[in-house]
Amino acid sequence: MIESLQNNLNALIPKMVNSGQTASNLTRLSGGASQETYAFEVQTSSSTVDLILRRSPTGIDRDTSTASVTLAQEAKLIELARNNGVPAPRVIYVCSPEDNIGDSFVMSREIGETLARKILRDNTYERTRKILARQCGDALAKIHAVAIDSLDWLQNRAGIAQLDRYEEIFRGFEVHRPILELAIRWLRDNPPKPSDTVLVHGDFRLGNLMVDENGLVAVLDWELAHLGDPREDIAWICVNSWRFGVTERRVGGFGDLNELLDTYNETSGKNFFAKEIDWFEVLGSLKWGIMCMTMYEVFRSGADPSVERAAIGRRVSETEIDIINLLEKV
Repeated sequence: MIESLQNNLNALIPKMVNSGQTASNLTRLSGGASQETYAFEVQTSSSTVDLILRRSPTGIDRDTSTASVTLAQEAKLIELARNNGVPAPRVIYVCSPEDNIGDSFVMSREIGETLARKILRDNTYERTRKILARQCGDALAKIHAVAIDSLDWLQNRAGIAQLDRYEEIFRGFEVHRPILELAIRWLRDNPPKPSDTVLVHGDFRLGNLMVDENGLVAVLDWELAHLGDPREDIAWICVNSWRFGVTERRVGGFGDLNELLDTYNETSGKNFFAKEIDWFEVLGSLKWGIMCMTMYEVFRSGADPSVERAAIGRRVSETEIDIINLLEKV
């Protein structure tokens, strides 16, 4: 498969890199449960260009009825965000059907770390941890400032619409989980005041943020992007599951929410405050719990018998504890 893929990439080199010759050292990278990621090099007459191929599993086009955008759409969003000042890779080429690679695109290879364990604990990133919350606030403000006039192909799922969607998924399992029922009732009884509809990244958290010793390098994995409430993105990185064991630091296990909001408000001109993020954090914990249930169902049905799916499925109980802790404080 690697050989066939590399041959197809070789045919595209003239479209991607001026004076490029052949693709070499094509390597499948770890990480990315839903997409395939490959690193490869292109040698030119004067240098070596490092690139990344991101494509759907085995190159098969994704079902557009799912929540995720296509990879061609993801590439467009990355470019829009990058042009608006968001740290992001540069899209080099979006593959078409005749390229025989499938739903995919090629982007620049950025240098940095994405593993949460290393970012939160290694001495290399000590300075990064001190400044990352503010950098995230700035990046989110710039994502949310992207003009959405031409993005009518994105699903609009703001606030209660998000709850409606995930409750529908939850009901489809026909299981009884009282804590999730409690969260749904509380969220419906305490709806937030509406905010402006913006481009929402949808999965802004450690694992999808690349950093180096100087801070944020790139925002990755835009496949869950949609139109919605900006507070959803702010709250998602606060969900306890994405603190990776450093629970005392509300923002991703590394920062303070007020630091993020101060920078976000300064960049965006908005005036969000910590208390109004609570509703969206409860929603985020509920969503991740239902996503975990979905992962387990994929495992149980045999559609994907991997241990990873089963292990993630078991984490629904963690989200129930998180929900109880959140509801005790609000």
